[in-house]
Amino acid sequence: MSKDLLLDEQLCFAVYSATHAFTRYYKPKLDRLGLTYPQYLVMMVLWEEEPQTVGSIGERLMLDSSTLTPLLKRLETAGYVSRNRSSRDERVVEVTLTPLGRSLREDACPIPAAARSATGANSAELAELRSQLMTIRDALNIADPA
Repeated sequence: MSKDLLLDEQLCFAVYSATHAFTRYYKPKLDRLGLTYPQYLVMMVLWEEEPQTVGSIGERLMLDSSTLTPLLKRLETAGYVSRNRSSRDERVVEVTLTPLGRSLREDACPIPAAARSATGANSAELAELRSQLMTIRDALNIADPA
């Protein structure tokens, strides 16, 4: 049998199953913060810089507005962000952290270090893996799927 169709030989399955492992690892930590993993990603983008437009958050996370808008609405309902129309262009919605959303950053700070530690890999190995995965992601994003 060709190795091409063996599940354990598939890079895509390794990435897929690693994604699930990360999600399972993060879930209890994020539950304590009242966040889902996608909401956590939005919060990280805003903790880096705010305000940001819905469009810029979507570009950063590679999400379209139909996926992002419900996430933002839930974050707003939870009291973590506010969404307002731009005074310069009413078509643009700007997202800003609330004081509660800003304070959540401190509670979230230990999570990435704990996840890095849980992998058992050192910082250099993780940086190299991250770089390789981003290179693969970028190549697949421009590849012809046909």
